[in-house]
Amino acid sequence: MSLQKTPPTRVFVELVPWADRGPANNLVSGGETLPGLRHPLSSTQAQTATREVHVSGTSEVSGGPDRAQVVMRVSSTKEAAAEAKKSVCRRLDYITQSLQQQGVQAENTTVTKDFRRVENAYHMEAEVCITFTEFGKMQNICNFLVEKLDSSVVISPPQFYHTPGSVENLRRQACLVAVENAWRKAQEVCNLVGQTLGKPLLIKEEETKEWEGQIDDHQSSRLSSSLTVQQKIKSATIHAASKVFITFEIKGKEKRKKHL
Repeated sequence: MSLQKTPPTRVFVELVPWADRGPANNLVSGGETLPGLRHPLSSTQAQTATREVHVSGTSEVSGGPDRAQVVMRVSSTKEAAAEAKKSVCRRLDYITQSLQQQGVQAENTTVTKDFRRVENAYHMEAEVCITFTEFGKMQNICNFLVEKLDSSVVISPPQFYHTPGSVENLRRQACLVAVENAWRKAQEVCNLVGQTLGKPLLIKEEETKEWEGQIDDHQSSRLSSSLTVQQKIKSATIHAASKVFITFEIKGKEKRKKHL
């Protein structure tokens, strides 16, 4: 899974505490008042007030699909029911044995069979649905079976998808990267103005977004079955974005001890 950090975050800093004075105290020339005027605290008040740095940070991460599903169909139509069954089962056994030899677990394979009468003949069809976690192994197996079996075996193009756990992990990573970006920027600001960054007072995730990968217009005009494996993976890639707002405390400077 690749992580892509976004451009620098926007940082808003307030290093000196301020206080709102009432309208009666906000006197200007001519005896008029100026509502909402803010004045800096006195030195005594500033020492006891909490100084803060406010940071907003964003991030974007992406993750490719972690599962792929391939369906293999085997069919036969014969005048005799036994011949139709024998033809399908022979090729079906070859497919299942090949999967076992390649290390595909039984729990990742589902086999269904359908047998019916078609006019004056019997038709049998079997479907093997395989779930892969290793895409390289998937391609090797499909290529091998295409070479060894005749045209009566149809292998569908792979369908890529994400498990619920992988999507949730992607969302969590987006939030964590956004928090890390915001913390780094707050640290840099404090270093720049000669202050020491303290503990976080507030962490809030303000916005989240998710979208699937897009292929270009020329590729999207083509049929999905004609896309390459890499194009299908790119199209199934999920992107997640997060925006956070964090308030950090700014530590006060330690007083040096006087030496006698």
